[in-house]
Amino acid sequence: MSADFIAGLIGGGTGVVVGYPMDTIKTRLQAQSIATQKYTGILDCMIKTFRHETVFGFFKGMGFPLATLAVQNAIIFGVYGNVLRKIAAWRGHDPNKTTDNLDVYIAGCAGGVAQLSIACPVELVKVRLQMQTHGRGKLAPGQTMPVYKGPVHCISSIARTEGLRGCYRGFTVMCFRDIPAFGVYFLAYDVLCKKLTLEGQKEPSVWALLLAGGLAGSLSWVSINPLDVVKSRLQSDGVKNQKYRGMWHCIVDSYRTGGIRVFFTGVTLNAVRGFPVNAVTFAVYSILLRALGGQDNVSVTM
Repeated sequence: MSADFIAGLIGGGTGVVVGYPMDTIKTRLQAQSIATQKYTGILDCMIKTFRHETVFGFFKGMGFPLATLAVQNAIIFGVYGNVLRKIAAWRGHDPNKTTDNLDVYIAGCAGGVAQLSIACPVELVKVRLQMQTHGRGKLAPGQTMPVYKGPVHCISSIARTEGLRGCYRGFTVMCFRDIPAFGVYFLAYDVLCKKLTLEGQKEPSVWALLLAGGLAGSLSWVSINPLDVVKSRLQSDGVKNQKYRGMWHCIVDSYRTGGIRVFFTGVTLNAVRGFPVNAVTFAVYSILLRALGGQDNVSVTM
């Protein structure tokens, strides 16, 4: 059990650092509306962020996810591994043998459920800090002071002004987004690892782990992009005056002002970012799990 959590802890922390700059660009593009459009596209957002905020602008709010998402990934991978073994035992199967696709999907969904109580406030703080486009040092002409001084000030301010409910703004849409996404995530990884394992090998190579993890990440992120847009808009809303009353109001208003196209904002970034982040996360997780003596759940031993 501890091997799953330790491997997930280190693998998750590594993945956060790799993909954070692209996540910042993605969030800023998704959260802007037609009326408040500041960026015309990915390149424009990158240039303006670097010009006004230097390279530090791409890493705004990373401290909180780095400190907590590693634990979050430890929970996801730990729950996934243990639920998968429990299902195998319940079915009377040997947990060291190849698992059924349905079992992998269910275990992945369980991992998605387990991380929500931590993930929602962490995502909220991350989004709020990413949307602060202030540069370091002096303020630009006409620019006001940033609302939040850092992660701790951000979460305490939200709790004070919006209450506990405010700390979980976007929770419903994250349930719809994360639970099936983690099922797809782990299932795609498991299937791809088996396909990429050469005949005669008992376990996939490092390159197979990287490719399977990257493709699984990209696939799961692309599949949930519309809900990711809604989440970004809901969680960035409320810094001054709340525009959206909830998930359905956000969906309807976004469609009315931007059409169906708005729900695919950031899909390219999610696909591109999803590959290296999850390639590294899954590879580190699987390698460490083997080194720590845990059962690698993508083993193809018959």
